Amino acid sequence: MPTFNTSEIEISTFFLIGIPGMDPANIWVSIPICLVYLVAILGNCAILFFIKTEPSLHEPMYYFLSMLAVSDLGLSLSSLPTMLRVFLFNAPEISSDACIAQEFFIHGFSAMESSALLIMSFDRFIAICNPLRYTSILTSSRVTKIGLAFSLKNVLLILPFPFTLKHLRYCKEYLLSHSYCLHQDVMKLSCSNNKVNVIYGLFVALTSIADLTFIFMSYMLILKAVLNIASQRERLKVLNTCVSHICAVLIFYVPIISLAFIYRFAKHSSPIITVLMADVFLLVPPLMNPIVYCVKSQQIRNLALEKLCQFP
Repeated sequence: MPTFNTSEIEISTFFLIGIPGMDPANIWVSIPICLVYLVAILGNCAILFFIKTEPSLHEPMYYFLSMLAVSDLGLSLSSLPTMLRVFLFNAPEISSDACIAQEFFIHGFSAMESSALLIMSFDRFIAICNPLRYTSILTSSRVTKIGLAFSLKNVLLILPFPFTLKHLRYCKEYLLSHSYCLHQDVMKLSCSNNKVNVIYGLFVALTSIADLTFIFMSYMLILKAVLNIASQRERLKVLNTCVSHICAVLIFYVPIISLAFIYRFAKHSSPIITVLMADVFLLVPPLMNPIVYCVKSQQIRNLALEKLCQFP
């Protein structure tokens, strides 16, 4: 275990950690982690492959799903190197530049996933509340512009993170709280004034809350429209088209909200809980989203079964 440096010598290397108190079991913990990453990467690549190659999936809903899959794939690939280094190779060191680059990609793809879920909620709102104009509103060119606009927004939103972190001095502790780099985690190790980082980090967090608020408002309007349908059978049929997206929203936001509550109201709780909840936020959405959409989307499910049946 590295010793803490309390001098004023500026440091350029951070140390990541696995699960506190379970260092001897890192090699065993690496087995399920590797399996999760493998399934997540293969699942999201399969979703992207199906959407690209199957003409029947060339619809706005599936284009937005591909945006979600890209976000999940990026999130997995961003955290994979350090997770493997910590758990599989017992090599927790990471340079400050590599750490800052990793936190940019993790936060960037997280913001992109939040945006994808927001766009998908608008898609469901238009499909249910204004079905006759759905295809005229969400044309292919408009879908492309929406995807590019939100992607650019997220890059510009997260872009200040690495620059503000780069201008901080790190001369006290260099032990991070996770097996990957996060903005708030790196920021806390600074021995210089990090007020700008705190304020801007809060602003970025508020944008995620705004996304969740708009998603909630979309579903309130959807629910209002569904309640106006006379037939209960038709109501259930319409609501069933939203189940996959609702599951994706819960899978993404529940760990984030839980982690925020732990930091705010349970500061003295076991560090294992915090670490595990943060790992759930990073690992579970990329793993579960392809599974949810494969189970609930008949078209994707049929394609997956068709491809599997081709193997001897």
